[in-house]
Amino acid sequence: MNYQKRELDQKPKWLSLVLKNLFILTDWQRAGFKKIVADRRLRQGRSARTSFVILDAQSIKNTATAENKGYDGGKKISGIKRHLAVDINGFPQAIHITRANITDRDGAIALVTLNLEQFKLVRTMMVDSGYTGQNFANEISSLTSAKVIVVKWNELHQFSVIPQRWLIERSFSWLGNYHRLWRNCERKLNTSLMMVSLAFIRLLLKRY
Repeated sequence: MNYQKRELDQKPKWLSLVLKNLFILTDWQRAGFKKIVADRRLRQGRSARTSFVILDAQSIKNTATAENKGYDGGKKISGIKRHLAVDINGFPQAIHITRANITDRDGAIALVTLNLEQFKLVRTMMVDSGYTGQNFANEISSLTSAKVIVVKWNELHQFSVIPQRWLIERSFSWLGNYHRLWRNCERKLNTSLMMVSLAFIRLLLKRY
């Protein structure tokens, strides 16, 4: 009887392995892709940290297994929202995952707040019309030294004037190469964040 009780009190080996791997993935998510991006920038003769970022969000539908979801009324999608900031190469500088009902502005402010060190040298932040409003610009200015440049929808087709705006669309399209990321099937938002981070790590290690 005592032997059986001791076995019940002990964690199974598979659970210990899962927890260990989860901690490893969390460390990679927090620091892994940032170190890789900094290394790739240095190889190009650039500074490790960028002074220019492009910021946007992408709403993704949930599968039945996902627990966290919200409804994006603008895109009519029930699921999560990926908030992404990239440099001139399209390399990710910061990633944040929220429910889809969170506005682009609120998600962007949370992204910057959680990654202040990455935005320390940023002087220009390019966004689309979903981030309009003086309150958003003021909030970003209070957190960083960045000036917010809002690109209106009727300007997005002027490739010769603002070609940088399309770099972040390319970054989102890279994620589309991974079948697991076509929809959100993760139960937790943090797990979704880790999966996106790992996809970028794999892409950077493979291509650059």
